Order: sequence, then C-alpha cells, then structure tokens
Amino acid sequence: MENRSLVTIAEYSKEKILYMLEMAKQFEKTPNRKILQGKVVATLFFEPSTRTRLSFETAANRLGARVIGFSDPKATSSSKGETLKDTIMMVSNYADVIVMRHHLEGAARYASEVSPVPIVNAGDGANQHPSQTMLDLYSIYKTQGTLENLNIYLVGDLKYGRTVHSLLMAMRHFNPVFHFIAPEELKMPEEYKMYCRQNNIRYVEHTDFNEEIIADADILYMTRVQRERFTDMMEYERVKNVYILRSKMLEQTRPNLRILHPLPRVNEIAYDVDDSPKAYYFQQALNGLYAREAILCDVLGITLQDIL
Repeated sequence: MENRSLVTIAEYSKEKILYMLEMAKQFEKTPNRKILQGKVVATLFFEPSTRTRLSFETAANRLGARVIGFSDPKATSSSKGETLKDTIMMVSNYADVIVMRHHLEGAARYASEVSPVPIVNAGDGANQHPSQTMLDLYSIYKTQGTLENLNIYLVGDLKYGRTVHSLLMAMRHFNPVFHFIAPEELKMPEEYKMYCRQNNIRYVEHTDFNEEIIADADILYMTRVQRERFTDMMEYERVKNVYILRSKMLEQTRPNLRILHPLPRVNEIAYDVDDSPKAYYFQQALNGLYAREAILCDVLGITLQDIL
C-alpha cells in the first residue's frame, strides 16, 4: 500500500508543489468543508508549538475531522519509558493520520516506516519542517505572483533553522538565488550548501546585515535564534541579538519585498516593522491554515478534483 506520509519536502516534485498550492488556494476560497467528516487526526507534539499545532487542529476542525492528541509529552506514557514505535502503533489504532513534532532528527522518517497510517512531519529537531515550507511557498507565490527566479534572503539561525532547510530544498525547482546571512556560529550547514551545488542553486554568504545587503531582496526570511537548540548558553547569548531588522532598513528595498518569519519572534524584527506594507509574517501564519488543510486532504487520498 502506498505510504502517503509527508516527511520531507524534498520528496515533492515541482508538479506536486504547484498542485498543493492550487489546493491551498481552493481552501482559502472556502476553508469550511465537511470533507473529512468521520476522520480522526492525532496531533502528537513532543516539543512545544503554538502556530503549527493550532493551525493543524483548526484545519482538521474546519474540514469536519475530530482531533485527539497531546502537546505535553510529560503527560503521556513516553514519560514512563514507552518507545516512539509503541506510541505510534498505539495511536494509529485510533487515528486516520498522525501529525507529529519531535525533538530528534529523523523521528518523522522512523515513524512513517512503522506507522500503518500517514505521518505528517510537523518538525523533527533541526532537520525538516515540510508543512511550514508549504505555507512559505504559498505566501511567496501569493505575494510575488510566481516562485521563479526570486532573490531570497535567509537571515539568522541557518544552522538549526529547520524551516530554512526545508525551503531551500523546495525552491530547487524554481531557479532562485539565495543569500545566506548568518554569524559564523550559525552559518548554513555544509550539507545544505552541498545540496545547493548538486542542484545548481546559486547562493551567496554574508555575515553583515544592513540596508545595502538586502536592497535587492524579493523575500526577506527572518528567523529566531533558537535558544533550545544550544548546549552552550554563552554561545547563545553571544549571537542572539546579532541581526535585528528595523523599519529604517527597508527604505531602499524593492517595492515587491515581503518579510517572512516562521514565528515566534523574539527581537529579530523590531515592532516598528509591523506597520510596513512589506511585513507579511502574520498573513503568512494565516496561510498555514490553508496549506495544512491541503496537506491533511492529500495524505488521506483526497484530490484537488474532490474539492473543486
């Protein structure tokens, strides 16, 4: 039987990405449908989440599904020593699809191999976050009118930032130019730069972050320096405030520039940026609802034709 899990965006072809964006567009037109009535969606969040968990649960509710699950692993049998395999096998008895966030890289892949129901990766450590990437792609497409030939600037935590890793892989189909802006400690890992070279993705690296550097950006993708990924708190303190986007820095940028951020924000985007028409991060979060409605339907075998 075909495994319809979504573990990594790297498994999506260009055609599949465009197909999923069209599905998201249809759900934006009509988000409330009963197309998943009778289905049960399990949300297993072994790591904290606000937007991802709530938008998946809202997506399920708006499509008529029931939601079960947990947001605190300390309240589950995993705190008693139950293995991930046993948890997945047990929950798959009750649910038609499992949405899972886990702190271990590769946990979603493992879960998809043992689970009899589809797994949707809602983030596995610093590795991948494919549903975030789908809403990022939808946001880019809506604001730029295309995914092709864009200048995309990724700023901040490029070492541990799973959202930027996934976005990099998804954009390989669309001839982007990436600019990686990060301090030495948080540079894009070599494996992803190698991926760029293997897939003919052009990229430029910077350590400076100023008006001149970002003047040609179409998309400015800010990220939070993730305290929870650091084992050395002194290193975190050294880099946490390296890059802060302020409203004044936008004066020379392109009119079509849009600022994205997977949220939560700490202090890497000053509050005065919120009033700029180029700020798009809250609308981006809303787009997550439509992208995740599309993902839930797709892994459950519901096609674009079924929702038109």
